[in-house]
Amino acid sequence: MALSDDKRNPAADPGTVQSSPAGGSDMASDIDEVMKKYDRESNTRIWTGMPKTITTAVMCLFSLYCIWSTLFSTAALEIRLTLFLGGVIIMGYLYYPSSKRHVKPNRMPWYDWVIMLVGASCFFYYAIRYPVLSRTLTSATKMTTLHTVIGIIGLLTVFELCRRCVGVPILCVLGALLIYTFATGLPIKRLIYTLFFSTGGVIGTPAQVCAKFIVVFIVFGAFLERTGISAFFIDLANKVAGWAAGGPAKVAVISSALCGMVSGSSVGNTVTTGSVTIPMMKKTGYRPEFAGAVEAAASTGGQIMPPIMGAAAFLMAEYMGIPYAQVALKAILPAVLYFTGIFIAVHLEAKKMNLKGLPKSQLTPWKKLLAQVYLLLPLIILVWLVSTNKRTMAFAAAVSIVAAIAVGLPGIFLREKETAGAGSSFVAKGIKEAGHTILSSLEAGGRGTITVAVACGVAGCIAGCITATGLASKLITGIVAVSRNSVFIALFLTMLCCIVLGMGVPTTANYCIMASTCAPILIKMGLPAVCAHFFVFYFGIVADITPPVALAAYAGSAIAKSNPMKTGVNATKLAIAAFIVPYIFAYSPALLFENLSGWWQVLQIAATSIIGIFGVAACLNGFLFRKIPIVLRVVILAGGLALMYPSTITDIIGIVVVGAVVAIQLLLSKRSAAAA
Repeated sequence: MALSDDKRNPAADPGTVQSSPAGGSDMASDIDEVMKKYDRESNTRIWTGMPKTITTAVMCLFSLYCIWSTLFSTAALEIRLTLFLGGVIIMGYLYYPSSKRHVKPNRMPWYDWVIMLVGASCFFYYAIRYPVLSRTLTSATKMTTLHTVIGIIGLLTVFELCRRCVGVPILCVLGALLIYTFATGLPIKRLIYTLFFSTGGVIGTPAQVCAKFIVVFIVFGAFLERTGISAFFIDLANKVAGWAAGGPAKVAVISSALCGMVSGSSVGNTVTTGSVTIPMMKKTGYRPEFAGAVEAAASTGGQIMPPIMGAAAFLMAEYMGIPYAQVALKAILPAVLYFTGIFIAVHLEAKKMNLKGLPKSQLTPWKKLLAQVYLLLPLIILVWLVSTNKRTMAFAAAVSIVAAIAVGLPGIFLREKETAGAGSSFVAKGIKEAGHTILSSLEAGGRGTITVAVACGVAGCIAGCITATGLASKLITGIVAVSRNSVFIALFLTMLCCIVLGMGVPTTANYCIMASTCAPILIKMGLPAVCAHFFVFYFGIVADITPPVALAAYAGSAIAKSNPMKTGVNATKLAIAAFIVPYIFAYSPALLFENLSGWWQVLQIAATSIIGIFGVAACLNGFLFRKIPIVLRVVILAGGLALMYPSTITDIIGIVVVGAVVAIQLLLSKRSAAAA
């Protein structure tokens, strides 16, 4: 689900229901290889037999504990967080080897057992001794040698797990900050106290939000996937747009926008829906590089798609001090512009190549789709509970989990009834399969929590170093000086920081770092806090499709069997709206429903922005009824950009310019047709 950075391998998960083309086993194998190549989280230990049963039980119990703790626990925050991270360490070392070369069935080196047990014990010690520590360990000066050793071991255990399941880039950022911290002369005891024993480090705001909200929604996403909703979304998108020109690519845009709310990962969503849509696009006539790019660009947008967004959205709500429902509401128009931009680019490419849609015989009948509408019930319940704000987010997720189980059961029993032999009972098999589905969902939820929790813990340490050294204020002073109070230069520099950092850091951790460093700079420059935080959020996400490290695009290219770099470049061009929209709401906060003068202002900004994105997309594609001459491409680009600048004068100029180019192209096209 889009509430996590979880990049689970759908092919390896028997509980996931998804459409697949012919040769399903071969496709599942291909997906597995793609995930292992482009997704560090897919390189896991292999457990079979009794060891697998034990590890599954650990994951399930952890998920149940997290749900119980979130809903009912009254223990101190520090106790709940250290127990949470201790459990994550146990699961993490059981699941992730030190290297993919060390993966052997039912094998875990002795040193991993030692690291796991000692590291988890450090956090459990904190939880058990907290009543005493809260009275005696009130500052760094009160720390003993034992406390220092426990803190160092606990932190190193988290950092090593981060290397295994998240990657090295975020540790490079942390390492640079630690070196800077020591260079400022900060005592080691104070640093350990800040990063381990206070709520400003590994158990800081990111970990708190993860334990309080994100983990429950990850579990909900795991249950939701097993209801068959992903297949329903793909069939629905096929019915809505599959028949149109270049239909499969439009299906990819719509289905990825919807499935992105469930899968929670740019790479995971790309390979899940891409295994269906990319072969369809290639068969229709799209170039492999374009097919892979469409899926990657659309899948990446799943994390910004309301009403259920990425894990970073929960952190945004916490950092900005507003309800999550408001964050989702403010994200509506930017998300619409993002997917509209991709849809326009796909349509222009289809017209350029004179591609057709799918035959109506291949589309799922409305009758069958309407019979599956009940699959949306968990999402409807979740949105209703969140929007009314009458219950906590955790309660809303818990109720939605129950709803997901309820809507998933009919499908399970129906499948068992259809496959049951004559005279055999399908009830017992259905009950067994339902139990397996619940357990696999709980296991997937616990597994999906590992990387998000570890990334949040490390991000908290990064924020702790920044706070302890006062680096944030120094950065603000430096950027303001470099930009000479130019908001555009500050925005541009922030964009570069977000994209570069996002090339190796999960969205959640990327946002945490940017929220601690760059967002305050933009706020200092005069941007509303909401605009500043959305700005860094957006550019952290598009790093997944921005070369040279465009993991989602490379995953799409592997399925499409295309050139990875060309696929990444195409994905960047398709998602051009994601690079422009943040600047629009930075200069026009009304797009985020901030500082509104009236509904007409929102309508004007949305309408002119869509026309502007159309102009930019036409320029990049080079086709509008016919091939666009280079001069007119430059002109329509200028008109499109003018429409995106918040000014009535530029809007009028942009509409006139874009309209003129459209009219000229239409006239030339008709003349060419008449001459032929």
